[in-house]
Amino acid sequence: MRRREVIALAGAAAAWSLTARAQQSAIPVVGYLSSKNEAAEAGITAAIRRGLAEQGFLGDRAVVFTYRWSEGDYTRLPQFAADLVDREVNVIAASGLPAALAAKAATSRIPVVFRLAVDPVAFGLVQSLDHPGSNVTGVTMLFDPLTPKKLELLHEIIPAASVGLLINPNNQNAASHREHAVRAAALLNLQLSILTVGRLEDLDAAFAAARKKGVRALLVGDDPLFDTINQQMVDTATRYRMPTMYYVRDFVLTGGLISYGPSFDEMSKQVGIYIGRILQGAEPAGLPVQQPTKIELVINAKAAKTLGIEVPPGILARADQVIE
Repeated sequence: MRRREVIALAGAAAAWSLTARAQQSAIPVVGYLSSKNEAAEAGITAAIRRGLAEQGFLGDRAVVFTYRWSEGDYTRLPQFAADLVDREVNVIAASGLPAALAAKAATSRIPVVFRLAVDPVAFGLVQSLDHPGSNVTGVTMLFDPLTPKKLELLHEIIPAASVGLLINPNNQNAASHREHAVRAAALLNLQLSILTVGRLEDLDAAFAAARKKGVRALLVGDDPLFDTINQQMVDTATRYRMPTMYYVRDFVLTGGLISYGPSFDEMSKQVGIYIGRILQGAEPAGLPVQQPTKIELVINAKAAKTLGIEVPPGILARADQVIE
């Protein structure tokens, strides 16, 4: 081959390489920041992709995800958020309050879309639900206002005077869980015991403490750690024969007694829709914080039988799903 042809081929190869890199860099990158692990959020990330698909972003060639999982260790989130900012991702999807706070602290430039279960105004994430006012917006489900209904349902199933509230003391919304539960229990004339689990190793001690205090039924406050250890939590509740109310259906699907809470699929899909709109040019400040419209009551009849509980027919009739 003559020298001129070699040079021409080399030039063509270089040009192709530059074009390929340009095309690759044109694919938007979403940094996914979570307090949980990949398995715990498989359904959530799948729903986010469905939302993106509705906005025209189909498959891995349309959007690339860079995941950062802290697996229940909130202290790792600030560094993970900083890493995503350094990588110049196009959008950060923040799952849970600790992740959302870490993302907001890390950048005022890169758009952040959160999915969480507290009032984002109270925690300084947005100026208001209708007008977020900065680079942060998303979807929220206010779990705590559902606490009175959860305790009411639990009391109908287990008409006992003593109930427990299980919370993670390391989470920023633990105080809110406690305040709402104390007020709701007082209205129902229930004695409330506060139990804490900050790591997997605390589970057994918390349930043992509940039994020692005479707790007859347990309400679980929402927390990313609990999502990560949901199977162990359900197994421990079964072993201690403790009727337990959870905040989402995932716990009931793995053997828990009852849950009352939002559809995570709906929330997560909306996160994907917002990410898609931002990638198409929308400003986060102009995207109102969304709230899910569907609240699900799910009951596991098999778990009730194992616990020796007869769920009242009226509650069964109101359930969105009864697992036989």
